[in-house]
Amino acid sequence: MDCRVKWIEGGMSFVAETGSGHAFVMDGAPEAGGRNTGPRPMETVLSGTGACTAFDVVLILKKSRQQVMGCEVKLTAERAETDPKVFTRIHMHFVVTGRDIKTSVLENALRLSHEKYCSASAMLAKTADITYDYEVIAA
Repeated sequence: MDCRVKWIEGGMSFVAETGSGHAFVMDGAPEAGGRNTGPRPMETVLSGTGACTAFDVVLILKKSRQQVMGCEVKLTAERAETDPKVFTRIHMHFVVTGRDIKTSVLENALRLSHEKYCSASAMLAKTADITYDYEVIAA
């Protein structure tokens, strides 16, 4: 895996170009010289973690023949007050929509994602207490 991040002169914006051929802009807060043209770099870390674990959960539910129609993860995080301002707490609230979703299968999918498959969660768990809960919405 590779990625290139390039500073855009004149502010605190950066363009990331991924090895898979995608690009996105990140920017700093205005008080740090940014112009608010994209998410903060640490927001992309948190977002990527949510996507990583949601990917696992949806895949496991589908392989378990659950009729999943939607999966949303709402993440809230706290960071250390001093540099490096690592994440110290992350809570993930999963909202899974589908037909006849078995909570035991969903709980297993969540556990497997957090304990075995989600590499982003595994890395962040080195500094952050990661918790999660869920709700199921019948479709």
